[in-house]
Amino acid sequence: MKIIHSFHSGFIIKVKDRVLVFDCLDTNLSKHFSDKDNVYVFISHGHSDHFERKIFDWERKNSRIKYFLGYDIEMNESKENYYSMESYQSIDIEGLNIQSFGSTDRGISFLVTIDDIGIFHAGDLNWWHWENDSKDAQRKEAEDFKKEVNLLTDKKIDIAFVPVDPRLGEYYYLSAEYFAKIIEPKLLVPMHFSSEFSITKRIKNKLKEYNLEVLEIKSKNQEFDISIN
Repeated sequence: MKIIHSFHSGFIIKVKDRVLVFDCLDTNLSKHFSDKDNVYVFISHGHSDHFERKIFDWERKNSRIKYFLGYDIEMNESKENYYSMESYQSIDIEGLNIQSFGSTDRGISFLVTIDDIGIFHAGDLNWWHWENDSKDAQRKEAEDFKKEVNLLTDKKIDIAFVPVDPRLGEYYYLSAEYFAKIIEPKLLVPMHFSSEFSITKRIKNKLKEYNLEVLEIKSKNQEFDISIN
């Protein structure tokens, strides 16, 4: 398996002749697949840091490409390869099981199982602890986040893509640490940090007591060869 960090929350995962694309903005990413690959594009929601409408141009290169879209994304047309998903749905397609879960912001999160490997992409599901919010608001954010993540405890999640947003200041780590404690993935991939790559080293050090690997990302388009046992 190869994981490629595009930018922010955007990632490409390659498994043999199958390519999974999550929340990518870089419209040039079609260089990572050919017309012979099976390509599956997942967009958690319509925020501009997760979704760029030009990704639908990739159909010109790969006619078999399929798009799985958070319910808040409005489409100009309906196509059989476009799948709009509400929270808590499941789709089995071409050897993939795709489950949607909720978010603490807009849209959905995804759990995709491929070759018995569970891959969770949180989208904007995060523990949004804003320092200037009231105590009640902070408490509500914590409750909403934990309630949603707790729905995943009986799922097989080997790789978890989780926000570590630097705008949260000292509380950037809350979501990742909760995933490490409750979900216990084999690999945690930090995301939603824009160009502040140093935060991936910080979260790796923060979680060193847990029995998991944390991907340290140093640049856009960085590639990682991953083996999940």
